[in-house]
Amino acid sequence: MKVEPVVLESAAIRLEPLAVGHEADLAAWLDPTLTQWFTTPLLTREDMRGYIATALAGQQRGDVLPFATVLRETGKAIGTSRFLAIDRANRRCEIGSTMVARPYQRSAINTQAKLLMLAHAFETWDCIRVEFKTDSLNIQSRTALKRLGAVEEGILRNHMVCASGRIRHSVYFSITSDEWPAVKQRLIRRLAAGGNDKALVA
Repeated sequence: MKVEPVVLESAAIRLEPLAVGHEADLAAWLDPTLTQWFTTPLLTREDMRGYIATALAGQQRGDVLPFATVLRETGKAIGTSRFLAIDRANRRCEIGSTMVARPYQRSAINTQAKLLMLAHAFETWDCIRVEFKTDSLNIQSRTALKRLGAVEEGILRNHMVCASGRIRHSVYFSITSDEWPAVKQRLIRRLAAGGNDKALVA
């Protein structure tokens, strides 16, 4: 697995390496509920600055690869996602920390982004597993992950302590390399049919 910054493109979006320069665009979309299921919700531009700094620190370590989701039509960042928990020895990674601006949540944006990232993981990195985790209370994300074709594996109880002090149980999902061809075709068909989906916010 050669993990390095890369640009991934589809018809409507470009996933480009997350950078400090994306801060203003991303912060402009924040509202009190957009990242409510993050362990530490993002509410201010300063929060977004810290979020980006943490992502870039992970990239420097080599176990995180963060992206800004940029609308090709405008050149503006409308969301973010990242590979994390990158495990080269075991050829697996996680996709998470996903945020999509409200006006684009029932569009094809998230489907296109997930197709790009999954293809990169399975077809470029040759991963045998891609995993996702989400708050057990986040029904929207759990439903979207199932629609994506991911298999629910179970709940890790008392998995994280949220900034509010709430103890979070995390639900894990995964897609394996054997399942990827069918998942890929499902996503391609969904995009051909309009691709409407709700954002995954884990």
